Amino acid sequence: MHALLPPDLYDTFVATCARAPRWFNMITEQLQEVLALEIPAQDDPVESEKSVSRMTLRQVLMTGLEDVISFGKEFTGFEQHTDGTVTAHFADGSSATGDLLVGADGAGSRVRKQYLPQARMEDTGIIAIAGKLPITEESAALVPPRVFQGISMVQAPKGYFCILHVMEFKWDRSGKIKNGIGGSDAELIKVWPGLQFDNTRDYINWGFSASADKFPADVMERSGADLARLVAEMTPDWHPNLRRLFELTDPSTCFPVNIKTSVPLDPWPASNVTLIGDAIHTMTPGRGVGANTALRDAVLLCARIIDVAEGRLELVDAVGRYEAKMITYGFDAVLKSRQQMTDEDPIHKPVIGRIMLALMRTAMRVTNHVRPLRERMARSMLQYRGAGRDNADFVLPARSESSGRRLNVSRRAGGVCCSRDFTVSAKEAAGCRAYASAG
Repeated sequence: MHALLPPDLYDTFVATCARAPRWFNMITEQLQEVLALEIPAQDDPVESEKSVSRMTLRQVLMTGLEDVISFGKEFTGFEQHTDGTVTAHFADGSSATGDLLVGADGAGSRVRKQYLPQARMEDTGIIAIAGKLPITEESAALVPPRVFQGISMVQAPKGYFCILHVMEFKWDRSGKIKNGIGGSDAELIKVWPGLQFDNTRDYINWGFSASADKFPADVMERSGADLARLVAEMTPDWHPNLRRLFELTDPSTCFPVNIKTSVPLDPWPASNVTLIGDAIHTMTPGRGVGANTALRDAVLLCARIIDVAEGRLELVDAVGRYEAKMITYGFDAVLKSRQQMTDEDPIHKPVIGRIMLALMRTAMRVTNHVRPLRERMARSMLQYRGAGRDNADFVLPARSESSGRRLNVSRRAGGVCCSRDFTVSAKEAAGCRAYASAG
C-alpha cells in the first residue's frame, strides 16, 4: 500500500488504523493463558502490523476517487475483441471497454467463472460464525488485560476455535478525535472526508469455528441474534465471560461463513483479462494472510501496467509476468492456509482430538516459559505475514514524465477496466489500483 498510494493518503490510512496489538495470546476456553507472545512496539509507518476495519479501509482507499468509481454496477460478463480491447457488461445494459479487465470481485468472482471455468473451490469442512460487540465498561472487563491488548486464540475441546481481536480507534463513539493522539494524526482524521460516513467505533471482534458436523444443518440460513445464541449454546462449559461476550454481540454484525478454499491451478495463457485477490486464490483465514496476498497482487500488477505504459512490455506479456509470480506465491499461501483450517485435522476427532489438544497446550506452555523459543515463534509469525515485503517485487518501476501513453483506470463492480483513450491523474490511478486490491 505504501508503494501504491499517494503519501498523504497513505498517512491517512495509518492514522485511521486501530492501535497495534501488543500481545498474541493462546488461551483456554476458561481464559487461562497457554502462550503469550509480546509483539515488539512498531513505530515504523510501513514496516509494522496494521489492524484495520474493512469499512474504514475501503473509505480511505476511495478518498479522492469520487469521480472515478461507479457504484450500482452488477457485472454480468465480458467480451474480448480482435483489436486487443475487452468490454465488461453490466446488468443495467451499460458497458465499459478498455485494454485490461481485472477481476477483483472476490471469492464468488464472476470474471473467474467465465475466464477460467476450470478453476474450482472446495469446502474445508469448517464453518465459522463472526460477530462484533462495542467496547463498553462491561465488555472491556470481560477479558484479561493481555487479551484486551492483543489478538487471542481459544483452542478448545471438540476442535472448537475462537479468535478475539480488540479494535480501538483514534476517534470516539460520537466521531470526535480522542485526546492524547499525535497532532498530525488528529489533523489528518479531521480533514478525511470518510469520517463523516464512517460508523466504525471501538469494538471486540470474535470468530468462532468448528467442523461442519458440529453445527445444526440450517446454520447457514440463520442470522443475527440467532447465530450469537447458537455459539453460546454450543459452548456451555466455556468461561461465563466468554459466553457473555457472545450475548452482548450486536446482532447486525453476526453472520455465518462456509470456509472454502481455491484448488491450485496450472498456469493458463495470458490475455487482456486477469484476476487478483480472492477472485483467484481464495484461502482460509488459517494463516491470516489473505488481505496481505491481495495487496501483493495489486503492487505487482501495478508495476507491470507501468511497464506497459512506459513501453517496456506489451500488455499480454506484462500480464503473463504478473500471473507467473502470483500463481506461485498465491497458491502457496492457499495450501499453507488450508493446512491450518480443515476438518481433516485430527483436532476435530472425538478421542484423538483431546489428545492432540493436550499435547498442543503442553508444547505451548513450555514455549511460554522458554524465552528463546517464545521469541523465535514471534519472529516466525511476523515474518510469514509480511513475506516478500522487502524484495524487489515491491518496488515500482520509475515512471517517465515524457511518456506519451497513459492509462485510465475506472472502478466498477466486478473488475477494473483500463483504457488508453483517456487520462487521469497519478493520484487517481494509484489510489484506484490500491482500491482494486480490496475489491
